[in-house]
Amino acid sequence: MPQMMPLNWLTLMIFFISVFLIFNMINYFSFIYKIKKSKISKTNINFSWKW
Repeated sequence: MPQMMPLNWLTLMIFFISVFLIFNMINYFSFIYKIKKSKISKTNINFSWKW
């Protein structure tokens, strides 16, 4: 039945686009930043100005 062919193309296109979007969303939101737990020590430099 050739009349049904556009319907099949439409459903396949919607299916593959939805799979593509879901795959991209999973990859985007599953990225986890690594927390850096390093202590940064500030050194205070005290200048004694003698004018």
